[in-house]
Amino acid sequence: MSPSTLPALSIVHYFTNLTDPRLRRRRRHAFLDVLVIAICGTICGCKSWNEITIYGRNKQDWLQTFLALPNGIPGPDTFRRLFARIKPSAFQACFRTWMQALAASVGVKQIAIDGKTVRRSHDRGLGKSPLHMVSAWATANH
Repeated sequence: MSPSTLPALSIVHYFTNLTDPRLRRRRRHAFLDVLVIAICGTICGCKSWNEITIYGRNKQDWLQTFLALPNGIPGPDTFRRLFARIKPSAFQACFRTWMQALAASVGVKQIAIDGKTVRRSHDRGLGKSPLHMVSAWATANH
């Protein structure tokens, strides 16, 4: 399905202009497949790349209804490497546009956003930064 024929609210539609930062010869998984699995997993409460991989494997039958998944579900290292290379501002722009369209389609006028850093979730010895959680609440829709 080409980007121009995707449904207007399809998550894939809003991320088609995001540049794949990987080397062409190293691409085993479709860029949009990896993005969509990570976004869906995060929305469902996954807190690590391992959890996102498990989520993807558990939901593979459903994900295959709208993703190609030519080589199955990517492993945690694939998610980590890809997201380490994506330009945050470009990802944010795509995500914001998708959320605005989604909110408009259901008539949400205001979404309350709350962000927190989870205490003691870092590991300085292993060089891991703390976990950051963001919650969104459509106030008019409760």
